[in-house]
This record gives sequence, C-alpha cells and structure tokens, in this order.
Amino acid sequence: MSDRLDEVDNRILYHLVRDARNTSAPEIAEEVNVSAGTIRNRISQLEEAGILRGYHALVDYPRAGGRLTNLYICTSPVPDRDRLSKQVAEIPGVVSVRQLMKGRNNLHITAVGDDMQELNRVANDLSAIGLEIEEENLLQSEQHLPYHKFGPKESQNGHTIADFMELSGGAEVVELSVSADADVAGLTLSEANERGGIQSDVLVVSIERDDEMLTPRGDTTVRPDDLVTLFCRNGVARETVEAFGDDR
Repeated sequence: MSDRLDEVDNRILYHLVRDARNTSAPEIAEEVNVSAGTIRNRISQLEEAGILRGYHALVDYPRAGGRLTNLYICTSPVPDRDRLSKQVAEIPGVVSVRQLMKGRNNLHITAVGDDMQELNRVANDLSAIGLEIEEENLLQSEQHLPYHKFGPKESQNGHTIADFMELSGGAEVVELSVSADADVAGLTLSEANERGGIQSDVLVVSIERDDEMLTPRGDTTVRPDDLVTLFCRNGVARETVEAFGDDR
C-alpha cells in the first residue's frame, strides 16, 4: 500500500492505539461506513506495510511485584547508534530503546528491575558496550495516547468518510464510503449516472469491498459500506458527494 493514509486508515490506527484489545473491526466499520471485512483487510495492509508494527500490553511494573522502572538517557556515537541499539535490546531488563536524531542524548532506554541493584547492573552493561549515561531517573508513570488528528472529526457526525486529494489543474481524487441510506446505494453505476447521482464527467476509479478491489463497470451495483474512489478533472461536485450519504 502507499504511505499516504486515507481517513479509514487513520481511524483504524486511532482506535487500535487507543484500545486495541477492546476494539473490534465491526465497531470501527460502523463508525466509518465501510464493512468489517474492509477494516480487517486494511489492518492487514497496514501490518504488511510496516505502518502498524505490533500490539503491545502496557504493564504497570510497580504493581507487578513492586518492580522499578528506570529511564537512562545515553549518548552513542552517531555511526554506531543502530548497532548499539541492537546490543542494548539484548540486555536483560531493557524493555524499550528509542533513538533520537541528534548527536548527544540520542538513546533513551527504559529498563525494569526488582531493585536498585538490578538497575545498577543494567547501567553497568550499558557502559560496558560503549554508551555514555548522561542521566537516569526512576519513572513514576507513562501514558500512551492516540494521535488526535487520526481520530473522529466533530464535523463528520457519523456521515460518509471522504478523502480528498487535489491534483494539478483543479482535478480531484475523492474517496467516499457509501452510507446505507445513500442515493446511489443499490443502483448500478449506469443508473447512478442516469439519475444524476454521479456527475457525467466523473470517473469511478475503483470500488473497495471487503478484501476485494473491484474494477467498476456500468452494471456494477453500488452497495452500502463500499469504499468508492472517484476522479474528476474539474473537481467533484457537492451533489455527487452528497449522493453517497455525506450531507455536509
């Protein structure tokens, strides 16, 4: 898939970061007006592209046997940063390694230990592989939150998700999900053209349905929860957008 994410991809990432365990594909699908199959297929694509890199449990280590969590701020020679990061990840007790794009303080390492003796052992291991520890502190708490721009937009109110890409010369590519009560739902593309639901100069590029990418034809029926991509050299008219269920 392309690195350019649309609103469906963004919403998936938002909800999975917010609460992956208790969020189902049907719940996300209902919010963005596509099928659960489409959501599951998009999740697979995000995983294959390396954008969605895993699902991790957040552990409160102080409550898990009173363990201590320590943050080490270290400096690595820039040419050795990748190599040293891999070595750090092999040190017992290390649970997180973060690289920064800077010359100093460029590795942030989180480790867990039963007591200060274990954390001192981690510090010694870090020094032994050539890292300079600039600062270290016990962590009190840490939160992981979803990126707000990937979340629901107040103006959408549950209506059709639209992704607009403006091209040179005023052309537009628009991606719309089909609401259950949309004017075009249940019509073939030919019928939608004849009734004015899709303007005559609009090209239907693709229809994404569950795990299929359909090649649109005149006799292709538009179904609720389809994700339809349109192209128009002169911009897609508001009437066409509204025919898919968006009444903004």
